Amino acid sequence: MKQYLLSIYQPDGDPPPPEFLEPIMRDLEAVNAEIRAAGAWVFAGGLHPPSTATVLRLKDGGGGEVLATDGPYVEGKEHIGGFTVIQAEDLDAALEWGRKLARAITLPIEVRPLEHGSSG
Repeated sequence: MKQYLLSIYQPDGDPPPPEFLEPIMRDLEAVNAEIRAAGAWVFAGGLHPPSTATVLRLKDGGGGEVLATDGPYVEGKEHIGGFTVIQAEDLDAALEWGRKLARAITLPIEVRPLEHGSSG
């Protein structure tokens, strides 16, 4: 089976208040449980805010020198806040998991196949 990255895009800024976030987290856990029960789960994780990121970039003409800068590489109104890696028979099956995830958390989900993402 192929592996797919389901990236969760969330808006910049403070998280929503608990009364809004708690039902979403319950729905998310229900989808995660369904993914596990179906044998499609590989792993998942949430990310700290973009302000905690360090970007490494090869310096132009720098003879191999790599520059480190704080924060995200690109300024934007949203960022990747978490991800799930699944295994699925094909893109259609991966997209269906992405739809379920999008319904649960009400945020955009990018579904992308991993290169060399076979589990056996």
